[in-house]
Amino acid sequence: MVIPVHDVNPVRRTPWVTYALIAANFVVFLSTPGISGSVAGGSSLFQLCHLQAFLEHYAAVPRELIHDQMPRLVPTGDVGVGPHGPGCVVAPPSYDKSPALSVFTAMFVHGSWLHLLGNMLFLWIFGNNIEDRMGHVRYFVFYVVCGYAAGYGFALLNADSADPLIGASGAIAGVLGAYLVLYPKARVWVLVPFLIFLPLRLPAWLVLGFWFVLQAFYSSGEGVSAAGTVAYTAHIVGFLVGMLIALPLRPGTPPPPEPPHLLFGGQARPRHTW
Repeated sequence: MVIPVHDVNPVRRTPWVTYALIAANFVVFLSTPGISGSVAGGSSLFQLCHLQAFLEHYAAVPRELIHDQMPRLVPTGDVGVGPHGPGCVVAPPSYDKSPALSVFTAMFVHGSWLHLLGNMLFLWIFGNNIEDRMGHVRYFVFYVVCGYAAGYGFALLNADSADPLIGASGAIAGVLGAYLVLYPKARVWVLVPFLIFLPLRLPAWLVLGFWFVLQAFYSSGEGVSAAGTVAYTAHIVGFLVGMLIALPLRPGTPPPPEPPHLLFGGQARPRHTW
């Protein structure tokens, strides 16, 4: 898997929405109950129960999205002792949850630092150009639409699943799909793990195309030992929806300029135009 670190594709305006989305994801993550345990390297039962209750409230659950009904019992966040030892207390929900709204709240919830930082890295690199092309308001609507399409697309294929669906990756996959359509020839600096991390400058169509193929491969359950823990199908749906939405914008999108200097030193050779 290659790790993107920078794209050679400057923007004309400040990507305030992308910055706000990244900030909001960090704020929600640091406010998530039980997150201090993940930072310290371990979680107590009390923290885990609080985290389960939080996810049940704010995560998108496929069974709830498709059947539009709440479960009879949910974790309360309390710890109790049962016949099999200590565990999380469950009870009828004390709140009203909108399954449709949970798709939006789930876009800002992440389960670990690795989950959060990986998503935010891709949003930081590729989101600013899509916002620059679409404009702030249309970009935010586009981001949310891709997130909803990814969430409901995954739920339709896993209608009976009660596992919580969290993370911004479905919406960010839409950003990647739009980037592939609008800037396929933009250069992206990536780190390739080969004994050491080798910096390479690759075209966006290769980087993002490889990412999409990898998601499709993983979604089939091949190549990973725990494919069920990552919603690869949501990534695929979000990516394809992002491509479709961006297609009408492609004719009026200027190609990325050729910068005089490269990110890791050296100079680009001069290009002659007619």
